[in-house]
Amino acid sequence: MQKIHATTVLGVIHNGKVALGADGQATMGNTIAKSNVRKVRKLYGGKILAGFAGSTADAFTLIERFEEKLNAFGGNMKRAAIELAKDWRTDRFLRKLEAMLIVANEAEILIISGTGDVLEPDNQIASIGSGSMYAQSAAIALKKHADNLTAEQMVQESLNIAADICIYTNHNIIIETL
Repeated sequence: MQKIHATTVLGVIHNGKVALGADGQATMGNTIAKSNVRKVRKLYGGKILAGFAGSTADAFTLIERFEEKLNAFGGNMKRAAIELAKDWRTDRFLRKLEAMLIVANEAEILIISGTGDVLEPDNQIASIGSGSMYAQSAAIALKKHADNLTAEQMVQESLNIAADICIYTNHNIIIETL
């Protein structure tokens, strides 16, 4: 059986606000398996956003582990991310999980991968998934040239642009903000 995958997740911090959004498409091979997957969550009492790309079951496992780390480290997002990445890389069970996470609060945005990476991207723009480079390119341009837009508007428009280009991204977009 083929794995369900493919998505676009984008986070932007702009003018002190953060928005994290994702399309709703999950594909299995060259078929759309589901068009309205919810890939963005609020964590830690609504203070932190998390979005995932990759295998859904794997991503849920990672989000649960990340939330445990947040609770263990008093909501310190960067510390929780680093500890999750260390566990992810060294734990036999976690090492096999195929997903990536974007986590964000109002001050910082991070990409967490199974290779032990915790990346703090340039320009306070983070993207993961099949259409990530399309969405990221659009967000960089909007952030650079459209100061009148909010972080949420930048995420919405960038994901729409990605959906117009990437066959693994659709227009069923869900955005969470802080």
